[in-house]
Amino acid sequence: MKPLLSARNLTKRFGNRIACHGVSFDLWPGEVLGVVGESGSGKTTLLNCLAGRMTPDEGNVAYETASAGTVDVHRLSEARRRLLARTEWGFVHQDAREGLRMGVSAGANIGERLMAIGARHYGNIRQSASDWLERVEIDLDRLDDRPTTYSGGMRQRLQIARNLVSEPRLVFMDEPTGGLDVSVQARLLDLVRSLVAELHLAVIIVTHDLAVARLLSHRVMVMKGGRVIETGLTDQVLDDPREPYTQLLVSSILPP
Repeated sequence: MKPLLSARNLTKRFGNRIACHGVSFDLWPGEVLGVVGESGSGKTTLLNCLAGRMTPDEGNVAYETASAGTVDVHRLSEARRRLLARTEWGFVHQDAREGLRMGVSAGANIGERLMAIGARHYGNIRQSASDWLERVEIDLDRLDDRPTTYSGGMRQRLQIARNLVSEPRLVFMDEPTGGLDVSVQARLLDLVRSLVAELHLAVIIVTHDLAVARLLSHRVMVMKGGRVIETGLTDQVLDDPREPYTQLLVSSILPP
């Protein structure tokens, strides 16, 4: 079996600042990888480079497509990369407004993704949208409401439905619970965990919250100053961290 995604020596600079330096790893089908670290550690820059949203200064990202073999993400044409992003990939933003069209209904947000992969039958599209609203625990009577009328937690669940309706193989998540109340976070995390397992999704999730990483990920990478300083199975890294920085991160979430 080949890795689904392979990063080699990814490096990205912004002027004199190195946001990401020499990052290499493989992601396997169905694996959830957590990328953790403090704000400014390079997590989101890395995620954007992996997802083709940002071009690295060095290194490459290889993706094993469903039908066309291995492709170099940053050598694809813009059109090919956009097609990949709306078919085999999903991207869940921290702020759901960045991942939704706020001026159209919830059903249309989900339906647009289906239309992008060729769906044309209105009844079938609407039924799929309804089914996915139910799966993300949103009342069906909100199908024709716009996301502007939704709470933050509902918007995030709608964004997840929009991403997963096309049955992607890989989903990128950037702080998906950031900015939500604790009770809303817990509900969202339970939902994400069940859907990831049910759909056998590969996920790369960026988070500063080690509790989120522990709940969702099989493996974690700890970033500091743009570099990966520690990586391993999630429980192994969080229960017995080797690096002083990781030890500090872990101790900061423990009660005094």
